[in-house]
Amino acid sequence: MRADARRNHDRLVEIAAAAFAQKGVETSLEEIARRAGVGVGTLYRHFPTREHLVEVVYRREMQSLAAAAQTLSQEHSSDVALEEWMRRFVDYIAAKRGMANSLKILMNSNSALFAEGSGLIRTAIDGLVKAARDEGRIRADIDTTDLLHALTSIYSMPASPEWRDRANRLIGLLVDGLRAGR
Repeated sequence: MRADARRNHDRLVEIAAAAFAQKGVETSLEEIARRAGVGVGTLYRHFPTREHLVEVVYRREMQSLAAAAQTLSQEHSSDVALEEWMRRFVDYIAAKRGMANSLKILMNSNSALFAEGSGLIRTAIDGLVKAARDEGRIRADIDTTDLLHALTSIYSMPASPEWRDRANRLIGLLVDGLRAGR
């Protein structure tokens, strides 16, 4: 891919991710192209269908979340890295909420994408939990599966203007519970 084509592709994915998180997947593709500073023809050359764009955005979001675990581990103590990663998980959930209908279509046609995502996310949080547990920064009885269930329950909260604030308060509660009894 030429450099200008790569820039257009990346910009479209970035704009689409923000639009999907904010307005949902039904956001006009013409609006996404306009906000990215390209014509709609450019968008369709890169992404022939809305579902293709959603798939690329979803893959980018899960890869970014997984990669953040390593970066945060290098920049913070293990417990702070875990907390910051959990807050990023809220952003990931927000993006998924906006893409829910298209993700259901993709789930039926591309289960490998979701298996890949599940594995990436699981590996990321496993490493963060293990490091924090091994260093005695969180309770020794913390199980990654339980923590993932608690995090994914945030997804089921009703959509409302205060959704993100409420989600971040819940992350605070989870973190306090992780550290209890240290």
